[in-house]
Amino acid sequence: MEDATQAAPDAAAAEAAMALLDRFMAALNGRDQAALAATLHFPHHRLAGGRWQVWERAGDYTMESFLARAGEGWARSGWDFRRVIAAGPAKVHLDVQFTRYRADGSVIGRFRSMWIVACLDGVWGVQGRSSFAG
Repeated sequence: MEDATQAAPDAAAAEAAMALLDRFMAALNGRDQAALAATLHFPHHRLAGGRWQVWERAGDYTMESFLARAGEGWARSGWDFRRVIAAGPAKVHLDVQFTRYRADGSVIGRFRSMWIVACLDGVWGVQGRSSFAG
């Protein structure tokens, strides 16, 4: 019987998820919309600010919409921590925290989130997030 509790996280899946999060952050900080969308599965789901948002297609997820919610003067973001909660062969749940920074290095805010990374049709991508960020 398969371990449905994922008491022993799948190491390869956890490694793939961490590499994906690295690519996500590099694309975000590079303001590379195409590379950012390539790290997400669509439809992509996000719960934040008391609102459930769904982007149906890659073209719906834009840097402009991110910048509108990122905070005044956003220049970059960085991971504070990324912890695997559970990892099966095709899905990883993560507890993460990131900080948003202005160009002068001052902090806009730190935000805790839960991320779901999935391997669909052989491709890893972020499927959904629940965030305390705006």
